[in-house]
Amino acid sequence: MSKKDFLLEIGLEEMPARFVTDAMNQLKDKMENWLKDRNVAYEEIEAYSTPRRLAILITKVAEKQEDMVEEARGPAKKIALDQDGNWTKAALGFARGQGLSTDELFFNEVNGQEYVFAKKHIIGQETKTILPQVEDIIKNLHFPKNMRWNQYDLRYVRPIQWLVALYGGEVIPFEITNVQTDRKSSGHRFLGNETTINEPNNYVRTLLAEHVIVNPSERKEAIRNQIKQIEEQNDWVIPIDEDLLEEVNNLVEYPTALHGSFDESFLEVPEEVLITSMREHQRYFPVHTKEGTLLPHFITVRNGNHEFLENVVKGNEKVLRARLSDAQFFYREDQKLKIEDALARLKSIVYHEELGTLAEKVSRIQTISSQLATKLAVTDSSTITRAAELCKFDLVTQMVYEFPELQGRMGEEYALKAGEAHEVALAIKEHYMPRFANDQSPTAMTGTVVSMADKLDTIITCFGIGLIPTGSQDPYALRRQAAGVIQMILDKNLSVSIEEVIQIAINVAEEKQLLKRSSEEVSKDLLEFFRLRVKNTLQERGSRYDIVDAVLSETIGQVDTIVKKAQLLMEQIEAPPFKETVETLSRVTNIATKAGHSTELSESLFEQEEEKALYKVYLETDQKVKRALETGNVAEAYQALVDTKETINLYFDNIMVMSEDEKVKENRLIQMKLLANTIQNFANFNAIVFS
Repeated sequence: MSKKDFLLEIGLEEMPARFVTDAMNQLKDKMENWLKDRNVAYEEIEAYSTPRRLAILITKVAEKQEDMVEEARGPAKKIALDQDGNWTKAALGFARGQGLSTDELFFNEVNGQEYVFAKKHIIGQETKTILPQVEDIIKNLHFPKNMRWNQYDLRYVRPIQWLVALYGGEVIPFEITNVQTDRKSSGHRFLGNETTINEPNNYVRTLLAEHVIVNPSERKEAIRNQIKQIEEQNDWVIPIDEDLLEEVNNLVEYPTALHGSFDESFLEVPEEVLITSMREHQRYFPVHTKEGTLLPHFITVRNGNHEFLENVVKGNEKVLRARLSDAQFFYREDQKLKIEDALARLKSIVYHEELGTLAEKVSRIQTISSQLATKLAVTDSSTITRAAELCKFDLVTQMVYEFPELQGRMGEEYALKAGEAHEVALAIKEHYMPRFANDQSPTAMTGTVVSMADKLDTIITCFGIGLIPTGSQDPYALRRQAAGVIQMILDKNLSVSIEEVIQIAINVAEEKQLLKRSSEEVSKDLLEFFRLRVKNTLQERGSRYDIVDAVLSETIGQVDTIVKKAQLLMEQIEAPPFKETVETLSRVTNIATKAGHSTELSESLFEQEEEKALYKVYLETDQKVKRALETGNVAEAYQALVDTKETINLYFDNIMVMSEDEKVKENRLIQMKLLANTIQNFANFNAIVFS
């Protein structure tokens, strides 16, 4: 079977940079699935993108679908045949529906019952006859935001300007919003021209001749190399922010890196402000000395060639000067604002219409912080109180209004200038940490306590008024904030249970009359919410699903202990004695489910020595396990359970738990229940699966 290459290019008005890569990957994935579903063989698929185009090149696409044999199941044999062995109407109808005669029907057994079957041989169609269907793939790409244009009903990221669909040298015909497929593409908006693509495999070369590098990886590498060259020529250090590089890469089709300068007087403004202004407003890369000092220079990437670079540099310097002048003005003006005045302004800013102002949120953070500090036995409570009071004051500054991502960092800067203690200022910055997955926790305890208080208040009050995440919807980032609380507890080895920290925040919210539901209902939902976050944490740390289920009971308790349990069980999982231990302990917990509610054990009803021996072991083990878990020594707790194995096995070898004497039976079940409680205080071993 002969093969041809296939090219699909969607030409658009400039897309937002953050949409480009995802759209390119979508197009590739959808095309792969489309070819697979239609049994069209191919060798390789390559995806391309620029701000003005999305494209895929598929090499050696078969000219014809592979032939298929489909097996269809019809009615059961007893329905397909009558008493005389003749085909019934049901069988005849089935054959007719498959386009076959009854001579082509046969029987096969499925789950112990025979059914009538039919085989259909489907001849594959020519690929070029089905390729126009890729129109649906184009129309069904998803974007974060869409638009409509002209009179068309299609909602799309940007208006479609041209379409290229080539199979070999042949144009595949279809039309979207009055744009017909063709072999003509557009080059660079300013440096290139309209161009004709004669064959799909000429696509990359043809566009490069028109100053378009369609391969995003090659374009990114070109930017990286050009920046490196500037760095070496000037003896600079240019840190490359990968997110910024990705964005810049999706803003250009033919990149040329260049450098400019700004007035040294702007260096009085904190480094983070200058870098943020350059990055967020202008997409510039900052420049440092080898010692890490910020220099009054910047790197930008032009969407064009090296011609007239001097003019481009001057234009960029002029724009940046205006941006940095604004930042310098905001910085100087903010320093005139007294912290007390800033705190007063928080009273007029609504945090949430049902949860009050920012000042009221800060008040709750103070209360929760104070109670957490007491629970954690933190001695310097005055520092925590002050940090909690000031944690949001910079939200009213001009700098944070202009650059929201600098919240906390500007609070630290202004607090230090106002004479606040270093630990208080640091906590203002760090209480937003961790901001995202894999971000660092606060370095100091003050920031940790205030951060936990802030996040807990947000989570509990949102749950209290019914703003609970569902599916992929989590507009207040409650999952991320709960994960942050768990991360801080683990990173700082805090001796506090999830139930305790939740209850502190619930009590504060209830006292402020912010709960629209009962505290019991809110608490129940929150525990399940946090349990899922702990589960995710364990899985991210490499724990198997069954180990996670084993260590996560209805109550959560101290997260560090749960993590240690999971790690220990993961280490034991391959050890041969582990399976025997699990089976022995599970035998106890399984039979204990038949016990009633009573836990009143009567030693006088013990009939055999094995009962007495097991009871003695239970009393010792229960104390050992409790004591070990209280100190976080999970290895000691586990070993105490392992040491019961021989006594338990002797018990079951010689004792019939389900005695005919009802009182003896009940007493033995109570003994099993008590021991099972001790075992399950460590883990639910029944959940562990062995292959």
